[in-house]
Amino acid sequence: MKALIRQSYDAMFLRRALLADAAASAATGLLIALGAQHLTDLLGLPVAMMRYVGMSLLPFAAIVLMIGLRANPPRAAVVAIIAYNALWAIDSVILLASGFVNPTLLGAAFVIAQATTVGAFALLQWIGLKRLGQHRAL
Repeated sequence: MKALIRQSYDAMFLRRALLADAAASAATGLLIALGAQHLTDLLGLPVAMMRYVGMSLLPFAAIVLMIGLRANPPRAAVVAIIAYNALWAIDSVILLASGFVNPTLLGAAFVIAQATTVGAFALLQWIGLKRLGQHRAL
C-alpha cells in the first residue's frame, strides 16, 4: 500500500513539473510573440526572432500540456521534452555568447533567466521520471 501511495505521489510530481512547464511556455510564448514590437527596445532582441521564438513555444506548450494531463505520461515523450528543454537552455546561453544578438542588460538577464527556468524544468522532469522508474519498468 505504501509503495502504491509513493508511486502515485511520484507520478503527480512528474505531471506537475510538466504542467508547470506547459503553463510557463504558453505564457512566455504569448508574451514574446504578441509583445515583440514593444519589447525590442527594452530587451535589445530582434523583433522577428522574438516572434519566431514566441510562436514556437505555443505548440510546444500544447504538447507538454497533453503529456502532462495523462495519468501515466509516456516515458519517450517525457525524455523528448527533457531533451528539448535542455537544448533550449544550452542554446540560449550559446545565443548570448555568439554575438549574434546584442541585447541590453535587461535582455541578457531575460535570456539567462528563461534559460535557467527551462533548465530547472528539465531537471525536475528528469527527477520525476527517475522516481517513477523506480516503481515500474518504463
